[in-house]
Amino acid sequence: MSESVRLVCPAGRKYVELWGGYALVALGAVVAVSGSGHWASIILGVILILGGATAAFDGHRIKAPILEVSEDEFRYERGSYVVRVPFNEIGSYYVLPGRIRSLGLCDHTGRPKRFPSLKSRRTSRTYLPLTGMTNPAKVESFMAVAGIPPRKRSLTA
Repeated sequence: MSESVRLVCPAGRKYVELWGGYALVALGAVVAVSGSGHWASIILGVILILGGATAAFDGHRIKAPILEVSEDEFRYERGSYVVRVPFNEIGSYYVLPGRIRSLGLCDHTGRPKRFPSLKSRRTSRTYLPLTGMTNPAKVESFMAVAGIPPRKRSLTA
């Protein structure tokens, strides 16, 4: 593989907070301007603008998981948490179903690889969290392009 392959997982909460925050800012501006100078409508407009700005700011801070495979390594990035695995150490993968999907990587013998925890906890985990909106078919096609087989096929080989 000569180029890197990249998949950015969609973060639904990010978009909801961004659009909701911008809508509250616009609504607050309309309420404050159209309130005909009454103090209650101006205060309500300012509160809506501040709430919307807070929600939009929080939406901008949410980092979506990024999967990237280059010719020599697999990389998972979510904010400041970065996992790098040499490409030749990955034998297969599996996607954990559920409300928040996760990606597990296995070595060539089929044992799950262990990763450090996301929030500096002492435990380690055998999977990398994705988002709930991540389509498993997209993850499977991403891994197929990267050349990593699913776990069920690699164990029989």
